[in-house]
Amino acid sequence: MTDLVLETQKINEYLKCSDIVNFDNEMVRSLADQLSEEFIGEQELVRKIFEYVRDNISHSGDIGGEVVTCSASEVIEHGQGICYAKSHLLAALLRCLSIPTGFCYQKLVLDDNSKPWLIIHALNAVYLKGLNKWIRLDARGNKEGVNAQFSTNREMLAFTVRNELGEENIPIIFAEPNYKCVNALKQYSTADELFDNLPTEL
Repeated sequence: MTDLVLETQKINEYLKCSDIVNFDNEMVRSLADQLSEEFIGEQELVRKIFEYVRDNISHSGDIGGEVVTCSASEVIEHGQGICYAKSHLLAALLRCLSIPTGFCYQKLVLDDNSKPWLIIHALNAVYLKGLNKWIRLDARGNKEGVNAQFSTNREMLAFTVRNELGEENIPIIFAEPNYKCVNALKQYSTADELFDNLPTEL
């Protein structure tokens, strides 16, 4: 398990609303309220919201999506996004409920066969007050060969880093989404264009 490092010790930085993590949007707030309306413990609430984003929001690459979403509200509106966008939604929903959430990144091979170059992959880190620990969660979306789960004991992420291929975990928990990832989402209008131009460095 990667030893995680906070970008800032100011916990409020991991609770901020922004144009991207826009939980001041009515759709985002409504979904957060809906998912939290039953009183459940902190861990079960985080699990429920994580699994909702993982399972109910399609990964654009898996469905051949032609829409590129960025902000949390856009992801809800279109029901899809790539890993960057889905991490924005998960952060927005949890921050809306006052659960500190940050952004983590890995450097991974995009596709071993057709696109064998390294790109940046996004996931989240969530602070569990009851356990006084941060855990990483990857809401990318499961498929054959990808089985990300909620776990407080051992990481069960979408991808295992293969160091021999130059892949790596970036251990920093960032308070805001990486600007290169955000710019890519805003610059390209189709998923095909986006996947050919994903950031290779933070």
